[in-house]
Amino acid sequence: MPGSAVTDRRYNVTAIETLRSEKMFRLRLNASPLVKSKAVVYRRQMSLKKSIAFAALLTCGAPFAFADTLQLKDASSVTGKILAEKTDGYVVDLGYTVLVIPRTAVTSVTRATTTGTAVTTAPAATGQFYSATTKSSAPRDVSSLVKQIGEAVVQVKTPGGLGSGFFINDDGYLITNFHVIEGETEISVEVYQQKNGQLDRETYKQVKIIAINKFHDLALLHIEDKDAPKFKPVTLGNSDALNVGDGVFAIGSPLGLERTVTQGILSTKTRQLEGNLYLQTSTQINPGNSGGPLFNLAGEVVGVTNMKITFGEGLGFAIPVELVKSFLDHRDAFAYSTDNPNNPFRYLEPPSRTKAKAPDAK
Repeated sequence: MPGSAVTDRRYNVTAIETLRSEKMFRLRLNASPLVKSKAVVYRRQMSLKKSIAFAALLTCGAPFAFADTLQLKDASSVTGKILAEKTDGYVVDLGYTVLVIPRTAVTSVTRATTTGTAVTTAPAATGQFYSATTKSSAPRDVSSLVKQIGEAVVQVKTPGGLGSGFFINDDGYLITNFHVIEGETEISVEVYQQKNGQLDRETYKQVKIIAINKFHDLALLHIEDKDAPKFKPVTLGNSDALNVGDGVFAIGSPLGLERTVTQGILSTKTRQLEGNLYLQTSTQINPGNSGGPLFNLAGEVVGVTNMKITFGEGLGFAIPVELVKSFLDHRDAFAYSTDNPNNPFRYLEPPSRTKAKAPDAK
């Protein structure tokens, strides 16, 4: 139907760095950790299809200057303005009505931007803890990407210093480095949200440690303030799909200078340091960037920045996002314990050896 918001007649819905003592992760190359530094909801998919069909027959098409498109599983699609993204679906304004479209019916989402470009992502499945994609979207300019995803990057503060982090879902769960929060009990997260065309600063102090992996330098935190809103998350990408020389960029708080953006290239995908493989990048990484995201030019997280070579420039490193996904998928195994706060593993003391006493001489 020309001009209709529904494009298929089958109508399916579719952080300042206090220079904390370098007490961990000292590498043989003097690499240092960069720390411290009411819409209508339809219960069944069938009833949703019928409603969309009826709306399609009545409308002549509502014009959208910047329309979003939800691609559905049977190759049909719905075009409109995405008002909100919820755990179980998308709230879409079709111009003549507002619908909630289940995530299970959507295969991809193409979002239009004010620059006229579009970015396509795969939605997280219902109940999925984070959003990830295995196939990257087309590259975009860094400026437009920063405007789109900048809200998802935060500053993590502790009495000992600060670092960076990023939201993985809208419920306030975020990733940072283990060394940023190691040994700390007072953690706050500073968030920058878009309001009235500018970024407003808000600090949340009820932050809980959910899981930690000391050996891969990862930590999962959760904001539990009662007045916390829904947060803007990032999409986890695929570092295996990167090629040496590809453009990447980082957002973080080097030396406490929040929302700092630096850009470079991927220098190598397999830099081995003390038994672990890291992404090496020419992107400028400094104390305070720890725990922040390294993005590809599609705006997807491909790594978590965590260290640099102290006697050189343009020698930064990031933890590959595949390790982050594995950490999140198995977060129960790395659950934080107040009995053993700095290590997800608890080792029992080995039994002591005792020598048998010689019998007394008579």
